[in-house]
Amino acid sequence: MASIVIRGLDQSVKERLAAQAREHGRSMEAEARHILTRGTQHPNVGLALFWAAQEVGGIENLPVPERTDRARAADLG
Repeated sequence: MASIVIRGLDQSVKERLAAQAREHGRSMEAEARHILTRGTQHPNVGLALFWAAQEVGGIENLPVPERTDRARAADLG
């Protein structure tokens, strides 16, 4: 089996992963493996990201960036 190292992981992500692993009765490594396996089984990248977000607390916890551009009508012509 292959191994990977993830550098630069935010401490809050690590803490949420640890909490989630405890909830599921798994080690952090097993929890991360489960998340990555499940996320890569979906052919649609958007869905993979959605499922990965669900694994770490859901999409409602993801930050929504403030919009800086002006809304405009679509050019359908």
